[in-house]
Amino acid sequence: MRRHILLSEVEGKPSVCFDTGLEPRSFARTKMSQSLIEKGYTVNPNGTHEVWTSSGVCEFNNHMRVWGKPFSGERFDSILSASENGDEQKQTTLNAIVHWIKAKMFLGDTYTTLNSAATFINQDGSVFFSPPNLSNRCLHVEGMEYDFFNCPDLMGMDAAAFCAAAMLYKTLTKTLPYSNKETLYQDMREGVFLPPHIAAPNLNKELCSLIQAALCLPVTKKTSSYKKKDALDILNQILSLLTENSNSTIQVSLLFNQLSAEENRKHEKERKNYLFKQKVLTKTKRFTARNKYPIIGSAIGVFFILFVIFSTMDGLKKRPTTEGMLPDSVVFVYYNAFNSLDHILMEASSQGSDPVIKSDINAITTYYAILKTRQSYENTSVLPFISARAWKESGGELPAPDVFGITDITFDHIEGNEYDNMIVYRANYLLWSPNEHARERTDTLFLRRDRKKNWRITEILRTER
Repeated sequence: MRRHILLSEVEGKPSVCFDTGLEPRSFARTKMSQSLIEKGYTVNPNGTHEVWTSSGVCEFNNHMRVWGKPFSGERFDSILSASENGDEQKQTTLNAIVHWIKAKMFLGDTYTTLNSAATFINQDGSVFFSPPNLSNRCLHVEGMEYDFFNCPDLMGMDAAAFCAAAMLYKTLTKTLPYSNKETLYQDMREGVFLPPHIAAPNLNKELCSLIQAALCLPVTKKTSSYKKKDALDILNQILSLLTENSNSTIQVSLLFNQLSAEENRKHEKERKNYLFKQKVLTKTKRFTARNKYPIIGSAIGVFFILFVIFSTMDGLKKRPTTEGMLPDSVVFVYYNAFNSLDHILMEASSQGSDPVIKSDINAITTYYAILKTRQSYENTSVLPFISARAWKESGGELPAPDVFGITDITFDHIEGNEYDNMIVYRANYLLWSPNEHARERTDTLFLRRDRKKNWRITEILRTER
């Protein structure tokens, strides 16, 4: 891959060069010349630093290059990439990370690039941080669209601690904490990574804890469910673990402990379980976040359905039944409902689809609706109908234009008993309706037990004259 941030020569002199990948006309049109005043920083091992600014622009292979004061060192991303090539290279990478952390701490909150591909490190400990915007342009031309070591939500020392932790994770576990390009920054923000003590179970536990705390900074920034650790404290503690009294970097081998075969098997099982749980939880959480409103709508719908079901069940429990009633009492209740306009009680004492029973229930329901409607509109408690039973008990004077109900009822047991599945009764009575003459009726009623062994009327044979 062609490098666009490199150490080269301009006019025979060594220089740090930034190849913008732009032709002269495009360079002018995009106002890249403004990058000439952007600052970079060179940090020395003794803590002093120098401001780097470009010395000019030149054309190379029809591309415009910004160049400036030279720096002797190696690109940091190359050092990180080589850390898997053996213990010696891993030690070199660890040395470079220590130099980088010290340089960032010397600069404090001074804004610099954090991208390892825009940083150069010398073996003597000096570090060069490229101008941020200019280097970002060049890295984009290189095709480096993703930065696996930096979270865009963090600033200052928080960003530095996160970056240092990600680089240490990569160097010491041989894997990136975040490697999925499609969900890279979402994983960073949500803290979705394999904890270092699981990724490298033999790694120093204190160092694992510090790396874990730093990688969780994007999460602790937006939620109080995590206890945030100060970024500067994290960096100081990392340095104290990685350096010796002589201020030199500790040997990598001293950061690892020897594990038995049984411990390795145990940790491998823990790793698989953790990855499985994390995958399930992450998918569930993200699915819920993506489909929040449909889920809320569905939940409301389910709640409404359950509410209707339980309300209906509760209503059914409170509805009258014929439980414990004798067959003659069921017949009495049915006909008494005519006078009280109680269609619910009439339904409770009957069962089935017999047309006569349906006709009676519809009639009572209609009169009940008329009664409630008139009371509502006329705002009165006066009944528009007189119960036939009350009218009869008060003397039963004729004419009776506003009387409704049953009078003069008699019952006869025809056949069957309580031990049979069916009992038959005969009822003779007068039915009074408003503005009508009384009608003489004779009903033959058939009663059977329902599934709950309660007696109910299942059929009525009626004659009227």
